[in-house]
Amino acid sequence: MSSFKPKLFTTLKGYTKQQFISDATAGVIVGIVALPLAIAFGIASGVTPEKGIITAIIAGFIISFLGGSRVQIGGPTGAFIIIVYGIIQQYGTTGLAIATIMAGFILIFMGLAKFGSLIKFIPYPVVVGFTSGIALLIFSTQIKEFFGLRISKVPSEFYEKWIVYFQNFASINYYVLGIAVMALLIMIFWPKVTHRIPGSLIAIIITTIIVQIFHLPVDTIGSRFGEIPSNLPSPSLLEFHLSDIKNLIAPATTIAILAAIESLLSAVVADGMIGGKHRSNMELIAQGVANIASPLFGGIPATGAIARTATNIKNGGRTPVAGIIHSITLLLIMLFFGSYAKLIPMATLAAILVIVSYNMSEWHAFKSLLKSPRSDVIVLLTTFFLTVIFDLTIAIEIGMILAVLLFMKRMAEVSNISIITNELEDEDEKSDPNSIEKRIVPKGVEVFEINGPFFFGAATKFKEQLKIVENPPKILIIRMRNVPAIDATGLQLLRELYNDSKKNGTHIILSGVHTQPLYAMTQAGIFDLYGEENIHGNIDDALDRAREILGLPKLGRPKDFIPTVRREMNNKN
Repeated sequence: MSSFKPKLFTTLKGYTKQQFISDATAGVIVGIVALPLAIAFGIASGVTPEKGIITAIIAGFIISFLGGSRVQIGGPTGAFIIIVYGIIQQYGTTGLAIATIMAGFILIFMGLAKFGSLIKFIPYPVVVGFTSGIALLIFSTQIKEFFGLRISKVPSEFYEKWIVYFQNFASINYYVLGIAVMALLIMIFWPKVTHRIPGSLIAIIITTIIVQIFHLPVDTIGSRFGEIPSNLPSPSLLEFHLSDIKNLIAPATTIAILAAIESLLSAVVADGMIGGKHRSNMELIAQGVANIASPLFGGIPATGAIARTATNIKNGGRTPVAGIIHSITLLLIMLFFGSYAKLIPMATLAAILVIVSYNMSEWHAFKSLLKSPRSDVIVLLTTFFLTVIFDLTIAIEIGMILAVLLFMKRMAEVSNISIITNELEDEDEKSDPNSIEKRIVPKGVEVFEINGPFFFGAATKFKEQLKIVENPPKILIIRMRNVPAIDATGLQLLRELYNDSKKNGTHIILSGVHTQPLYAMTQAGIFDLYGEENIHGNIDDALDRAREILGLPKLGRPKDFIPTVRREMNNKN
């Protein structure tokens, strides 16, 4: 039953004042980061801006309180924009609320049935395919607001939308375009100043002040939606009929699957960053409860947010208390400063969503996957074009079928049953004698662990997060003890990580490398690229290598593994 125990109750044992200060600091920072995103996601989804904030408050609190991850931050995300907008257009806001609640029950069932561990094995090309497709769709929805085009109604279909844009491009509002470009430039260059204060918040403050002082003819939230309530609404029950449930089964299932994939992807990335292991089934149950509660308060679907979760970790959050404080921070902002949100220019929110769509696009991963085996490329492109040309529901349905087929193919290629069996379990990191928490990690060293042969793509997410870190680590240790096999995608990623590390001055060490990945790395030239001295069979050797680089005394090394394995490989050859 430990897999159904929320992480909050585990982490509160031995909780210290120092940890609370770290969690509180991280929670407040993430709350500030989440504010403009929640507003932008709400508007882009076709609902009023306060519904995005309500979702972040209610769902974010429940996901942290009941979730299976130490550091997961929940709320509205860009991944839901297109599906939510489509449901509202077809079934209205009531239909969206019913579909979200149905999705919540599906997520709870998935958790109770212990489907959480299986979802982690969805092939990375499927995830990148529909994520990149969603990013392109989000970008296409913001052209009207970014350029201030005079279009009464934008078509929902992708190609029709762009035809209308080109037909009305002469109606550009240059004041709107100027504000949007200014906001975009601020968000691009502000991280060079500091990462502590989000660039989106600075962009909102500066552009709002400029629009108000000079009375520019630019639409704002207030001019488009009116006043924003500065209080949390009371929960209300929904009326529905059996026919509604029948019609909304497909959208509800899409919401549930998307929420499951996004939340568990975020949790896997977080595991690698903190050296822990989340309880995937409890995480799904928490996501389900959050998506049942959110519509009762007027909110929209929610899931785990990778960028906000990474921000939480980088600012010291290590327990669900940080996520709870993030929700409380948003509530206080809504109560005391909500009335000022109506002054935010719509063009600024469009610029924020352009940045979001760029970050979601994963074009580095997309480009890398195009060099993968043909089966991966077919799955990637099929899922991508189905998402863009048709809709996300069809893309996920076909993508899941392709995922099953590809999963069966990969399972036939990898026969390491013990590692796969371990990956299907939700073990608490405290029970792991080789946990990084039981090791002394020198200052300036970060450890990232990759779990599973099929979810190697999580490391790509981590690589993207490294780019936004103000002070990259001096040494990055990548643990691969649970990676029994590596394919072309993984090898390409290791090459990209090495090239990036040279630019930012980070030294990379590989730990826990198994025979198959070691052989594949040797054949691809990765072994010689990293150097034998930076590839080790266990974490203790890797940490000693890090201490050697930093000029610190070693703590003792077990028998060297890599030269032994390499000698065995040479003997076989």
